[in-house]
Amino acid sequence: MVRLNEIREGEVAITPPPPTDAGLTFIGRIHTPWTDRMMTPRQGRQNGPECQLEIFEPWVAALRGLEKYSNVEVLYWLHQSRRDLVLQSPASDKNVHGTFSLRSPVRPNPIGTSVAGLVKVEGNIVTVQGLDCLDGTPLIDLKPDRCQFTPIAPKQPGDDQKAS
Repeated sequence: MVRLNEIREGEVAITPPPPTDAGLTFIGRIHTPWTDRMMTPRQGRQNGPECQLEIFEPWVAALRGLEKYSNVEVLYWLHQSRRDLVLQSPASDKNVHGTFSLRSPVRPNPIGTSVAGLVKVEGNIVTVQGLDCLDGTPLIDLKPDRCQFTPIAPKQPGDDQKAS
């Protein structure tokens, strides 16, 4: 769903219940080249333009050690997205999909996530490649890519469980 407030053929909007947001704390702001949703890429690319994650105090100290990773998972709040579509037709081709089967920014809780290439960490600025959000998007969290991360804490019983 890219167009502003457009309802395409086959799409279904609902009246969502009043939000009972969980009290998120935005840890920073994302700076990208895109100020218009119509110009923003649909999916980030690892060779896309460099973007900066501006980390706010008191969270800057939490960046310590991040530079060891080549990829980071960036979670952000898609603050300009609608939250009311349960069925969407992303390509206006009359194929309708449930919201949870798409990576559309239109969601009940508009949380965006990208695995971005880490370029550098300088002070409170983390430079990455691979984002797909508007300039000024609120930053929720930042984590090492789980495929590169090895838990530091001792193993727990559930760590080695497999399907039976």
